[in-house]
Amino acid sequence: MKILLLGGPKFLGRALIESALARGHELTTFNRGTTHPELFPELEKLHGDRTTHLDALRGRTWDVVLDTCGYVPRHVRTSAEFLADAAEHYTFISSLSVYAGTATPGLDESAPVGKLDDETVEEVTGETYGPLKALCEQAVEQAFPGRALHVRAGLIVGPHDISDRFTYWPVRVARGGEILAPGHPGWLTQQVDVRDLADWVVRMAEVRKAGVYNATGPAQPLTFGEVLDVCVEASAQKPKFTWVSEAFLAEEKVGAWIELPLWIPETEPDFAGFSAINCAKAIADGLTFRPLHETVQDTLAWATTRPADYVWRAGLKPEREAELLDKWHNR
Repeated sequence: MKILLLGGPKFLGRALIESALARGHELTTFNRGTTHPELFPELEKLHGDRTTHLDALRGRTWDVVLDTCGYVPRHVRTSAEFLADAAEHYTFISSLSVYAGTATPGLDESAPVGKLDDETVEEVTGETYGPLKALCEQAVEQAFPGRALHVRAGLIVGPHDISDRFTYWPVRVARGGEILAPGHPGWLTQQVDVRDLADWVVRMAEVRKAGVYNATGPAQPLTFGEVLDVCVEASAQKPKFTWVSEAFLAEEKVGAWIELPLWIPETEPDFAGFSAINCAKAIADGLTFRPLHETVQDTLAWATTRPADYVWRAGLKPEREAELLDKWHNR
């Protein structure tokens, strides 16, 4: 299978390349050539900018397109229309953020998506990201009617994840000591290992599957307390977890999701369904999940290779965590 990958080998793109090569496919990448250009020297690498310069793709054909970096509908429409006669199939990596709300557990692919009052808006923010992704899906479908796979991915985790939203916890547990944990151990969380997602996407492209799929995991409900237990097993540490109330975290203005990764306050309107998305359709079509222990262990091993002065993009700074714990104990 001849594959064109739109995007660089940063995280999901890297996993897609590895999966495609392992399955014997021929792969061409198209990007600006600024992210890890030293990786995969055996690949054909075309350089350009999907927003303005697509000339490097002119006159070429592929079996499938894998698009990992589409955020603005106008840009996605331009590339999809440009490639409409150059490829049989188009896979667009979308997001579970497309949904208008997640207050109800068990949302499936038929749930309504968010909309923008002004569809010409192109600034990507926390508020516009999801609706813009939904419009990107529409742009792809219009260019590839019945020939497009829309993967609404949840939190993607594993080695090479520079967002640090999941990585924070294996690394923090491995550091040991007293650890601030939000709320209680029983709240649910969902995530999918980047390698599992990539393998599934490539297999779906092989058989030219079309349609919309929610894609996160695991197959069974997973609590945050269970995630921490697995982190402990992988680290060989014996930390002390101090569970602090959400009221305290709100009072101290601790940021959800980024400053305290994975955590969404139970007072949030969308809390109930945020980590209870229905992925039965993808699972029925072959999405599988490796043991969480493997994801945690591999993420931890990769994280230890980063420079000592690495600046984290998510998670509590040690001094901030220490300050919060001191306030909690002396409240």
